[in-house]
Amino acid sequence: MDNKSKKTYEMLKRLFSKYVKKHKVKLFISIICMVLVAAATALNAWMMQPVLDEIFINKNQNLIMLIPLAVILIAIIKGIASYYQSILMSFIGYKLVADVQNEMFNSAVRCDLSYHNQVNSGTLVSRFIADVGALSRGVHNVIINIIKDSLTFIFLVGVMFYHDVKLAFIAMFVFPVAIYPIRKIGKRLRKISKNTQVGFGLLTSKLSESFSAIKTIKAFNSERFESNKINKEILNIFNLTYKSTKVNSIARPLMEILSGLAIGAIIFIGGSQVILDQTTPGTFFSFLTALLMAYQPIKSLASLNATLQISMASAERIFEILDQQPIIKESVNPKDEILIDNNTKNNLKFLNLSFRYKNSTKFVLKRINLEIFHGEKVALVGHSGSGKSTLMNLIPRFFDPTKGRIEIGGTNIKDLSFKFLRNYFSMVSQDVILFDETVKYNICYGIPNFKEKKFLDACRKSNCNEFISKLPGGYNQMIGENGTRLSGGQRQRIAIARAFIRNSPFLLLDEATSSLDSRSEKKIQDSLSNLISNKTALIIAHRLSTVIDADRIIIINNGEIADIGKHSSLIKKSKIYKNLYDLQFKKQNDKKNT
Repeated sequence: MDNKSKKTYEMLKRLFSKYVKKHKVKLFISIICMVLVAAATALNAWMMQPVLDEIFINKNQNLIMLIPLAVILIAIIKGIASYYQSILMSFIGYKLVADVQNEMFNSAVRCDLSYHNQVNSGTLVSRFIADVGALSRGVHNVIINIIKDSLTFIFLVGVMFYHDVKLAFIAMFVFPVAIYPIRKIGKRLRKISKNTQVGFGLLTSKLSESFSAIKTIKAFNSERFESNKINKEILNIFNLTYKSTKVNSIARPLMEILSGLAIGAIIFIGGSQVILDQTTPGTFFSFLTALLMAYQPIKSLASLNATLQISMASAERIFEILDQQPIIKESVNPKDEILIDNNTKNNLKFLNLSFRYKNSTKFVLKRINLEIFHGEKVALVGHSGSGKSTLMNLIPRFFDPTKGRIEIGGTNIKDLSFKFLRNYFSMVSQDVILFDETVKYNICYGIPNFKEKKFLDACRKSNCNEFISKLPGGYNQMIGENGTRLSGGQRQRIAIARAFIRNSPFLLLDEATSSLDSRSEKKIQDSLSNLISNKTALIIAHRLSTVIDADRIIIINNGEIADIGKHSSLIKKSKIYKNLYDLQFKKQNDKKNT
C-alpha cells in the first residue's frame, strides 16, 4: 500500500468511526435493504430461464400465472427496500454534513486570531460549503456503491456460476485488466479536485471582497478591472472542472469496451452451446441477462475510485481545519475564584513584557513594565504602528506575550479561564463589528440573560435612543451586514452601549469616539465619563484632546515606553508628546481657518 492509499484508508477510517458508526442501527437496516435489492435483481435474471424454457418452449400452463405474480412480488419487495435504503443513507449523509460543518466551525472559532489573520475568510467559507458537499457526496456514494453494487454483483455472479462455470470465468477476465487504468485515473482526479477546491476558495474570497468594497470600486471606476479579476478565477475553475470531467469520463468508455469484448465472447461460446444442444436457450439467456446486469454495478464500482479521490481531496482540506489546534491554551485548572473572592482592588501589571508576531523576527513590544491601578484612567499615545493596539490585544489574550507576563491582582492572566478574563474587560474598538441582526441583538450580544431595564439604561447612557427612535423598526430594526444601514457614529454608539450593558470592571477603549462628529463626541464623552467612574480604563487615543485629563499618559514609541506622566508635565519634558500635540493643534487651527 503506497502512502496515498494509506492516507485515503486512514481518512475513510476516521470518517466512518467518528461520523457514520454512531448511526449503526440505520446503517444495518440499510444494508439489509441493499441485500434485498441485490437479491431481487439476481432473481430477475434467474427467472429468465423458466420464462423461456418452461413457458415459451415447454408451454407450461401452471407457471403462466405464478411467474408474473413472482415478478410483481419481487418488484414490490425491491421497491420498498430501495426506498428505505435511500432515505436511511440520505439521513446518514446529511447528518455527516451537519456534524462535520458544526465541528469545523467549533474548531475554527476556537483558533487564535493569528490563524484567522493568515487564512482567508473566503477559503474557510469554501471549505464549509464546497469541500463538505464534495465529501458528503463521495462518502454517501462510496458506502452505497460498495455495499449495494458489490452485493448485486455477487448475487448475479452466483447466478452465472450456477448456470455455467466455464462461461462465468470467461466473463470475469475484464476486472483485473481494468484495475490499473482506473487507479491512474483516480490519482489524477484527486490532484485536479484539490486545485479546483482551492480555486473555489479564491473565487469566494474575491467575490466577498468585491461586494464589500463596492463603493470603493465605483469611486475608482474599477468595475472592469474587478470583472476581469473575477473572470480570471471563474475561467480557472472552468478549466479545472472541465479537465476533471474529461479524466473522469475515461473510466466508463473503458469498461464499455472491455465488457463488450466479454459479452461478444459469451454470445459466441454460449450461442454455440445452444446450437449444439449442450445447454437450453433459457439457461443461456438467464446467464446472459445476469452478465449484462452484472456489468452495471461493475461500471459504477469502476467510477467509485474517481468519486472517492475527489472526496478525499476535500477531506484533506477539511481535516486541516478540524485538526487545527489553538496556540493560546486555556488553563486546565483556572484560578478565577481567587479574583472572584478577592475584595481588594485589583491592579493590572505588565511585567517585562515583549511581543512579536508569528513568523516575524521583529519585536512589536519590548520590555514593557507598567502597573495600572484600580480606578485609574490611563491613556496610551504614540505614532501609528508604535504598538498601542497590540498591547491592548494582549490583555484579553487574543495573543500571548513572547516574553514576560500580565497579571490581574497578582494572578497571571494565563491562570484564568477565557470566560472570566474576557468578561473582566469591556472592549470598544475603533473598528466596530456588527451583525446583520436587530439593534437590540447587537447591543446585547454575548449577554443572553440581560434585563430589559439594563438594556434601556445602556441605550440612554450611550446616546443611542436619539437615532433608534427614528428607525422604522426601533430596537428591532435590522441594520444590515456590519451595520451598513447605520452611520459611522451610530455604529460607534452601539459599540459603546455594549460596554454599558456589559458593565465590566475594566474598560479597554481603542479610540472609542473616532467616528463621531463634534456634537456627538461631546455627548459620548460625557457618557464615557459616567461609564469610567469607579472603573479602571485603558484608552488608546489619537486625539490628545480626549485624554488631557487622564490620570497618566503613557508614551509608546517603537514598542517601548518612552515616557509617563500627566499632560501638564509631558508637554514640557516629552519631545514626542509635544510634537504630537503641536501637530494636532496645527491641524485643528487649519480646519478652523478653512
